Amino acid sequence: MTTETKEGEIAGAPSPMSHPQSQNATGMRASQKTFQVLEFLLGKEHFAIDLFDVREVVEYTPITQLPNTASYMKGIIDLRGEITTIIDLKDRLHIPLDKTRKDENGRFIVLDEKLTGVKTGILVDDVLAVSTFEEKDVDAASTAGAGDDEAILGIIKKKTKDKENEVSELVIWIDVRKTLSIMEKKE
Repeated sequence: MTTETKEGEIAGAPSPMSHPQSQNATGMRASQKTFQVLEFLLGKEHFAIDLFDVREVVEYTPITQLPNTASYMKGIIDLRGEITTIIDLKDRLHIPLDKTRKDENGRFIVLDEKLTGVKTGILVDDVLAVSTFEEKDVDAASTAGAGDDEAILGIIKKKTKDKENEVSELVIWIDVRKTLSIMEKKE
């Protein structure tokens, strides 16, 4: 099963321009800037990437491994007749492998070809949601401990309800463009 829509959109997700907080009556952006992300899981960690970097989300299909490639290069798949390179984002971000979780239970986030020049997807454990946040929800200062990793844009504080209390769930917001460019430099 694939979830396909127009370029940059996920099925069932509101258009970035249709969110009521992102425009005023004249169609201009409101002073409080909003952005949309696709949330996903890598291991037990909650991540997000810019929705405009995503072309589609597809179910797992068997991966053909390529010899003599970098460890993060999972392999290639045939996606409706087109060869698509699959990147193991857990390997790139040094997230420990969960021995109980199998790749076959994961999903592929196929990225916009404008980012990479070739069809590329990233393997994730699960896709959670398309969400809209405001800039005030992002804490960029908390990424200082990430060292040289320019790929982390910030930590999104997502408000959720836990029984009667409101709690903040932390979502690591990454720049998939920088993640991929850093990998190319290390080859």
